Amino acid sequence: MPSDPSAASFLGQIRHLIDTLPRSERRLGEFILDFPGDLASYSASELATLVQVSNATVTRFIRRLGYASYEEARRHAREERSTGSPLFAAQPNVNAPEGSIAAHIQLASDNIAATFGHIDEATVNAIAMALCSARKVLFLGYRNNRNFAAYLRWQLAQLLPNTQVIPGPGETLGEYAVDMDPQTVLVVFALRRSLPIAAQFATRATRAGAQVLYVTDQISSAHVDARWVLRCYSAAPGPLDNHVALMLLCDLLATRAMAHAGGAGRKRLSGVEAEHEALSELIERPADRR
Repeated sequence: MPSDPSAASFLGQIRHLIDTLPRSERRLGEFILDFPGDLASYSASELATLVQVSNATVTRFIRRLGYASYEEARRHAREERSTGSPLFAAQPNVNAPEGSIAAHIQLASDNIAATFGHIDEATVNAIAMALCSARKVLFLGYRNNRNFAAYLRWQLAQLLPNTQVIPGPGETLGEYAVDMDPQTVLVVFALRRSLPIAAQFATRATRAGAQVLYVTDQISSAHVDARWVLRCYSAAPGPLDNHVALMLLCDLLATRAMAHAGGAGRKRLSGVEAEHEALSELIERPADRR
């Protein structure tokens, strides 16, 4: 147990001690591990009532974790909640208005409005033109962000000849950093709990002369040097982010890039379709119907 409780994660400290706790404190610890956001939201008395333990049990539990007071522990829990862990998000009640289909649709609409309220036509056009004129376009994203990177790359690969999601299996970012130059566009997705190296690499690429688009969310506080920093709002009724605004941004960038690609883009798209036909990749054969 560290002497400074803030040096370890709040939940990590509980996991470390859970098997050694007395029965009532273990019940409290197990409850907090399942619903850590409740500690950040409730007073000590409210938490004790919720878990059906005594106030003294809450006090002993908090001190066993190394905190001087319940408020200190709650402050640490709030700090962890700001990191974006889904464990700290409220669980949606499907029978409550905030868990309804209408509520999801309204939040998605609000996210779109908040996101595109900060993105103007000039910015979208500048990004699209940079994508079309680049010698190569690289896409980076860790954890769930890699899916977004792969999606936008897939959309643009039909128009642009040199696109790649990095790093590939067994590769390092250093192997790409050395080749960054003004003819490179790097698109970084760094929403919710992205690894710090994504922001670090974006900054290094910018300083090497590459044109960098950094797509993040409304709660990220990472400092990054990039030509464009776009924030996609992703509020949701529960612990899973709503990515409607992000997908709309990807669609907008791909569509605008297609417009700016002009004849060269159409020629490549036509060539891709011709190769699909020559290889019979997308043609359903009679045997496929069985």
